[in-house]
Amino acid sequence: MKEQLIICLKFLRLYHPLQSFYRQTLLFLLNNYYRIAFLKYKGKGYTCNFCGSTYEKFVPEYPSKKIAMAINNNEVIAGFGENVYCPNCMCKNRDRLILAIIQTFLNFRKKNILHFSPERHLYNFLKDKAKVTTVDIMPGFYKNIDSEIRYADATSLNYADNVFDVIIANHILEHIPQDIKAMKELQRVLKNEGVAILQVPYSKKFETTIEEPFIKDPARQELLFGQKDHVRIYAFEDYTKRLEMAGFKVKVLAPESLRQFEKNAIQEGESVVLCYK
Repeated sequence: MKEQLIICLKFLRLYHPLQSFYRQTLLFLLNNYYRIAFLKYKGKGYTCNFCGSTYEKFVPEYPSKKIAMAINNNEVIAGFGENVYCPNCMCKNRDRLILAIIQTFLNFRKKNILHFSPERHLYNFLKDKAKVTTVDIMPGFYKNIDSEIRYADATSLNYADNVFDVIIANHILEHIPQDIKAMKELQRVLKNEGVAILQVPYSKKFETTIEEPFIKDPARQELLFGQKDHVRIYAFEDYTKRLEMAGFKVKVLAPESLRQFEKNAIQEGESVVLCYK
């Protein structure tokens, strides 16, 4: 019955707007709750680099029981932890990390940026400072962030070679069966001297990526990979090798070099992978 309803709503072009409305309503309610609940922590400690608010601690998020085994046993860096959401604006730790990297290491102003599955706060920061093209394979989910978002399949991009100065694809590649094909497309549309930020969940516990690229079993995907629409958990060294196979020159910013951003409650222990052409 549920599947039939979804098919009907998609046919009527109502599924994505309704899902988006539901998500935004839930986020709005949570945001107002945390703004009140965390007033006692306000004024010292971590500072959100999006909204400027300062708190002794941020809102935590831990894996649910369904996915905890995949995340914890495989020691996956995937965005969970003690200080995830800013209580004031609800941006995430991984988004604050990307913003810090962009502001510190990238020449992004007035540049041509391709932004996959745009994060609201990051898009709002960039849109008045650069030419930002937003894309997703299901753009209807993001119309409330950018009404001009376009459809794009990362494995077959409808753009010429050497178009974009910066590409941001945050936690995208773990969803894509043909990930190396997508990496090659991203490398193709990136300008010479351009840079792509392609963060993914990863583990340093093992050397070989755990994957079933063409799996279509949400329950098993949660069990194996920690999310119902993921098809792999990258082994970190294997991930960087795949990027190099796709033609990128990879520079890794290790956690030790990112300590200057700990004040922004970034994802603990995460390395940032900068991909150059």
